[in-house]
Amino acid sequence: MAVVTGGSAGLGRATVRELAAKGWDVAVIARGQEGVDAAAAEVVAAGQRGLALSVDVADREAVERAADRIEAELGPIDLWVNGVMVGVFGRFLDTAPEDFERALNVTYLGFVNGTRAALTRMVPRDRGHVIQVGSALGFRGIPLQAAYCGAKHAIVGFTESVVSELIEQGSKVQVSRVDMPALNTIQFNWVKSQLPHHPQPVAPIYQPEVGARAIAATAERPRRRTWVGESTVYTILGNRISGRFADWYAAKTLVSGQQIASKDGQSLPSNLYEPVEGDHGAHGVFDDNAHAWSPQTWWVENRRLGNGIIGAALGIVGAVAVAAGRRR
Repeated sequence: MAVVTGGSAGLGRATVRELAAKGWDVAVIARGQEGVDAAAAEVVAAGQRGLALSVDVADREAVERAADRIEAELGPIDLWVNGVMVGVFGRFLDTAPEDFERALNVTYLGFVNGTRAALTRMVPRDRGHVIQVGSALGFRGIPLQAAYCGAKHAIVGFTESVVSELIEQGSKVQVSRVDMPALNTIQFNWVKSQLPHHPQPVAPIYQPEVGARAIAATAERPRRRTWVGESTVYTILGNRISGRFADWYAAKTLVSGQQIASKDGQSLPSNLYEPVEGDHGAHGVFDDNAHAWSPQTWWVENRRLGNGIIGAALGIVGAVAVAAGRRR
């Protein structure tokens, strides 16, 4: 059975649906009771067992109690997906220290707490899989999101440390990281924002189901690292090639590029400290320009078929080259 933190809305909600559709029982962890209840109900509607738990993942003891209850009611945890996050939009020096720290406590320490709860139970059994939902912004920081970028960078280093320890111990427990592009989620409706206009993801924007399918594919065929979306690939590789250019480009384009006047008035109350009442589903307000598919994500989901196509294509090219050489 699977656990999804942040599973009440956005990418987490899409992931709950995708895992249930693929036959997983799913326990949903998030703060908002209406959201986790609705997500668990969708698991049941898909013919699987669902469990809703209202938990703040920044509270380590609460996460441990939730894990105990999950195993008591649904059995051993085979998959734990850390996907929870909260955020603040604004320049670093304009962001209240307590807001910044709260974002780190949820987005980074929430992953630490979830990973601890999962591994404490998986390692003695010598089986299980933890998936960390990462981001292209865990490799390339951008203006107005210092807390989120810092947390995602921290998750990368933390995960690498844990993986190396498991390898040294000879453990069969797997830990994967799936790094996301900009997604059309409710995050941009309830993030605490100091911007003059409605926050928006950095284009190109993908639907949350794109990320959810990549997470489910990783659950079925574990890989240590997976990049989702063409923009994630060129963001990470571009930053490796020229960090100075990436600094300049981010400074010149990504302040105006992260806000949109036409969506003003559509924001919800901030969920930084308290959950927003209601069931908010998976999608945000950018359905009109969000992509439901990309060639790169198709490859993530169909890696064996894709590799077979490449092999066949290379074989054909080789055969044509040999035949051409013989004719000469």
